Amino acid sequence: MTETEKRRFIRYDALHLLDYTVMNADGSQGIYSMGRTLDVSIDGIKLEIKDRLEPGTLLLVTVGLEDNLVELRGEIIHTTPTAGRFVSGVAFRQMTKEGRAIFARYTEAFRQRRQQLQQAGRTH
Repeated sequence: MTETEKRRFIRYDALHLLDYTVMNADGSQGIYSMGRTLDVSIDGIKLEIKDRLEPGTLLLVTVGLEDNLVELRGEIIHTTPTAGRFVSGVAFRQMTKEGRAIFARYTEAFRQRRQQLQQAGRTH
């Protein structure tokens, strides 16, 4: 891939990557980091991240699909340590109608990619 190449569609392997910002109690933005999507549903997402985030922590999560970036507001529901990282469940708290439609496509693309990996014997 050259530096000038611009992809119209996100690579399916990148469906597992996203970024997030912790929202502080005063509404300001705190820690910014990236994570890996482990599972998605229309109402939430399971992430593997490097920071321990306590239940009740509010996040601004950005996911991309095709030419669309969707910002989702969510709340950490649970966090479990695993192999030096943390798995956190996030329940969405705010999403626009347009964002929900785009995220539904993201959810379907993620499901299809996971199914392809399972059929190829490479589960995540």
